[in-house]
Amino acid sequence: MNESHPRISKAVIPAAGLGTRFLPATKATPKEMLPVVDKPAIQYVVEEAVGAGLSDVLMITGRNKRPLEDHFDRNYELEEALIKKGDQERLAKVQESSDLATMHYVRQGDPRGLGHAVLCAAPHVGNEPFAVLLGDDLIDPRDPLLARMVEVQEREGGSVVALMEVEPSQIHLYGCAAVEPTGDADVVKVTNLVEKPDPADAPSNYAVIGRYVLDAAVFGILRETEPGRGGEIQLTDALQKLAADESVGGPVHGVVFKGRRYDTGDRGDYLRAIVRLACEREDLGPDFRNWLRGYVTEEMQGL
Repeated sequence: MNESHPRISKAVIPAAGLGTRFLPATKATPKEMLPVVDKPAIQYVVEEAVGAGLSDVLMITGRNKRPLEDHFDRNYELEEALIKKGDQERLAKVQESSDLATMHYVRQGDPRGLGHAVLCAAPHVGNEPFAVLLGDDLIDPRDPLLARMVEVQEREGGSVVALMEVEPSQIHLYGCAAVEPTGDADVVKVTNLVEKPDPADAPSNYAVIGRYVLDAAVFGILRETEPGRGGEIQLTDALQKLAADESVGGPVHGVVFKGRRYDTGDRGDYLRAIVRLACEREDLGPDFRNWLRGYVTEEMQGL
């Protein structure tokens, strides 16, 4: 039986990107604050971390990201106004975000890639294993991916990445993993990683999606990692070195995810995510689905 490894308690959420794909909406509003139905995308991510038992959350921010801090802080004036109105339902929603987790913030400064953003977390994380959650990937809470990744890391040590099978023609959009099977159907051992390979050169169709549980040894590698694809310090490059030499920071495993994932980093997928989540809401779903059926029917008849 494998030895037990330290319990993970810290989550890191990189949120320093400029959100250029959503301009002009993100000119003055962080992309992480764009609403998915009636909650900003970033709140779903923090809720996921908390749901996996990670209540210490460090957010890596940049210039013009102050609204992220404000959202997870108390708003006494708004709370007082809702109390005076007796609006307990909205008051609870407002207070929910400020009570979710112990939040910390650090600025990335120079936008030098995901690897550099993760490296900014080193003073806070120390020598403990930790989770990294990217805000563009929303994972449905009914499919507890992160909790499964934490379980695998605590059992096996090293690092764990989230993998999802994609069409071979789409693998060039992702980091790609070469893998070997293990005794668990949903767990593989990662032997190599390639950042956004040409489909003809991809070692598999297993794409790395935006969830990681990392050994702190990754910090030492990131400090020595030269800028790679796009002139940025790539987290994939550091993970590739960990996978190639287990003596550095243990093995790298992958959890193969087959659940519900909503990609909010692309405008089309962002809209689809809103529609899917709205349809599944008890308070919105029935009326919204009826309207959507009628709208689609009218559009089809107009073709």
